[in-house]
Amino acid sequence: MLSEHYTLAAAIGFLLTILSFLIVSKSQQKIVYHRLSSWTSFKRPTSSSITPPRSVSPDKKAPVNAPPPADYKDIFPPWRRESLSIARGDKCLDAGSEIPESLVSERLIPFTADYRICKSPASTYTPMGISLAEVASLGDFTDYAELSGVPLPEPYQDFKIETALPRPYRPLRWGYHQTMSLNRLQTDWWLEVEKSYAERIKERKELFDKNGSMVLDYLPGSELGCKEVMEMALQFLCARYPQYFSLSNSEDQGYVFHNGILHNQTIIRDMHPLHVLLENVPEDFAVMIRNPDDGYYYFRAGILCSSLGWSVASKLGMQLKEIHSPIPDYKEKMEFSMDRYFSKLPTARPIQRGSWGLEVDTPLFMPPGDPHEKYREAQLPETELPLSRIHLRVDWQTLRRLPLSGAIIFNFKALFTPVEDFRFEPHIPHLLNTILLHGKPNIMAYKNTWHVEHVVLPAIELWKKEQEEKGMVPKDWEVGTLAEAPFFPGWEAYWRGRQGF
Repeated sequence: MLSEHYTLAAAIGFLLTILSFLIVSKSQQKIVYHRLSSWTSFKRPTSSSITPPRSVSPDKKAPVNAPPPADYKDIFPPWRRESLSIARGDKCLDAGSEIPESLVSERLIPFTADYRICKSPASTYTPMGISLAEVASLGDFTDYAELSGVPLPEPYQDFKIETALPRPYRPLRWGYHQTMSLNRLQTDWWLEVEKSYAERIKERKELFDKNGSMVLDYLPGSELGCKEVMEMALQFLCARYPQYFSLSNSEDQGYVFHNGILHNQTIIRDMHPLHVLLENVPEDFAVMIRNPDDGYYYFRAGILCSSLGWSVASKLGMQLKEIHSPIPDYKEKMEFSMDRYFSKLPTARPIQRGSWGLEVDTPLFMPPGDPHEKYREAQLPETELPLSRIHLRVDWQTLRRLPLSGAIIFNFKALFTPVEDFRFEPHIPHLLNTILLHGKPNIMAYKNTWHVEHVVLPAIELWKKEQEEKGMVPKDWEVGTLAEAPFFPGWEAYWRGRQGF
């Protein structure tokens, strides 16, 4: 069991790393591939005013990690039918009764069908073994905590939006063989609100106005999954930040979401669920739906305003393996493991992790051909690229299954931190310095940090010495993943002191 856990952990960690890899632009992917194929020797240079481009060694031929593609048509995710009667608030005897998988398999909702208008709802089922009649009986904003097994968050009573900062995520690891970057979701922190909330909502709405279906779109059959994730997200905000968010329900308007930060309200039934999220939740969501014809998962709906080099429009409708087809060795190394993981992920075990990179300024959405891509293609003179322009970008990511539709949701939020902040964060300069100088070539190639290393490395080497001289870090510390990861020693007092609560 333990070895299986590590295999799944490594697999899903690799998947999320791949999703992060897709963030880089197509031109940068070509650079990575070229380096992967052309490397003959590798030696990291010491830091200097100009850091030469990386060359990368070809990986050894990867062993095929599994038999030929498996048949997932009759493999269903773990069910939680026993939670139905509690969520519905009644004692209906059949609500938690067992349903034969063979019956569900025969009567699954078609892939592109809208659950609201299907014929024979009492005998049509979702992949979770729940009939569409049972879905309807639950109504809107049902008890998703009970249905999923993931509790609602505790109220954050001391929270103040005016000064709130995101937690200082620093998902820096050394060495990369560890699997601890994959963790069970901290349920209080699924959706994190901070002082840039209103600015981010405004920016994301402007991106949609400008780019339309490049950042938000949905295909038939995604209706229930979109409704679920929207309702779960709003329930979370109301439970976590009750001083700012609430829901009301009336006969004339139905459910209304009241936003005390933006000082407005959203009538839920008046817009598509993804647009409700666009108006109120500054995070990205991709909805992966199980196809009953083959049991595999497909990207059927999403709002993605934080992707760099790709878009909803370029990936919508694709199967998991098709999304990752440009990734070297995905088919040989990970395709089987990831398809199997998606088929078995329970609703009660959402996971979280972070990926990181170094960026010039704070680009949120960069479609192919965006002028900002030029910054990744050269090392600018330090007169044009001061340290103050360089930021750590962390994409804090969550993967979870929805309890009614069985859809899998990948969501993430892009967080930017000035690299200059690392001066005051124990061990972080040491870790980043070691990773930049000695990181695995293929990993560092796709992270594509070369374009800023000539500015960053001299600074963090200076901060290393400062922290050792001040006693913040022992001089004989052997660099390794911190016990506090994805944070650092003293992070909570540092973070709370900066935001004031």
